Amino acid sequence: MNPATALIADDEDLPRAELRRMLASLWPALTIVAECEHGPAAVEAIDDLRPDIAFLDIRMPGLSGLDVARAASGRCHIVFTTAYDSHAIQAFDAGAVDYLLKPLSTARLTQAVARLQERLRAREPAPELDQLLHQLAGRWPGAAAARADAPAPLRWVSASVGDTIKMFAIDEILFFQSDEKYTRVVTASDEAHVRKPLKELADGLDPEVFWQVHRGVIVRASAIARAQRDDLGRITLHLRQHAEKLAVSQAYTWRFKPM
Repeated sequence: MNPATALIADDEDLPRAELRRMLASLWPALTIVAECEHGPAAVEAIDDLRPDIAFLDIRMPGLSGLDVARAASGRCHIVFTTAYDSHAIQAFDAGAVDYLLKPLSTARLTQAVARLQERLRAREPAPELDQLLHQLAGRWPGAAAARADAPAPLRWVSASVGDTIKMFAIDEILFFQSDEKYTRVVTASDEAHVRKPLKELADGLDPEVFWQVHRGVIVRASAIARAQRDDLGRITLHLRQHAEKLAVSQAYTWRFKPM
């Protein structure tokens, strides 16, 4: 069996470093393939690197650990790390996922490592988590606010076009798209480029209103008319007020599963 691989996602440096140190001691053969500071980066790393295990903080910017787990469902084993100790943790007893309370306990991590090693030795497939995550989202205190405190939300986006500065109200914007060093801002009737990377703009967007659907695209959810899947399972978005079609990367197809 190939050496096991893992990803660590936590928006705080010290907990990431502490978990990495403890894993190096308890499971020296485990390779940490990525460390991520926010939810969207974790989703993309899982898609690109396909780790066997993902250690996910519940509370992260952009996408919560529950969101990331939903994207990773069936593709890797999940261990949540959380500072919350409540009756909601009983939902983990089904055994599909594990959890670690902060501050991390060596005994508890040892137990989680043993479970993971047994699952990998037995070649157990990573479980589908949709039903469990739905249960968790309903029982977790403050699940709707599981993301860390975000910067002040964007209200306006200003873009220079020659000697003119265009002002776009955030409520008018249909989607943002990376374009080399710039970000393309598109409304129903206009567009421009801003000198700010998509990642920085994303920090000021409400993730319930604007959905990341590709590493380089964030779209207003209400602007999506339909999501069309082709014979290969690839999804293309058709918008209500714009003729342009937007591709959805594999990392974000979980957003468009039938209810």
